[in-house]
Amino acid sequence: MELWHDRTMTNSSTILTHDLARSARALTQVSAKVIGLAAGLEKQQVRDFEKGNRTLTAEQKVRLRRALEEHGVDFIADDDQGGYGVRRKFNTSKVRRLETWEGEGGPAYEDDI
Repeated sequence: MELWHDRTMTNSSTILTHDLARSARALTQVSAKVIGLAAGLEKQQVRDFEKGNRTLTAEQKVRLRRALEEHGVDFIADDDQGGYGVRRKFNTSKVRRLETWEGEGGPAYEDDI
């Protein structure tokens, strides 16, 4: 299993494996193409990494992790309570409030100014 420890982004070590990347992208409900573009990777690189068929450099993993985080997931470090993992950044209640805020003000139109 390929492990990546990142001590610069959190106080404890964070692991990025192919299965965590795949799980994180499933939680974001965003395509491999969109995540790839955000991470500076090709769609196929993302898919191959998620399947365990490709390794990524440490820099590519950092960019992939950031892209996944920007699309709404948190990576959970291994600790005394349990193993490493991934979860949605916002709970259901907060997601509903965010969707409401985004919908306020009606549809966006071009300004006539």
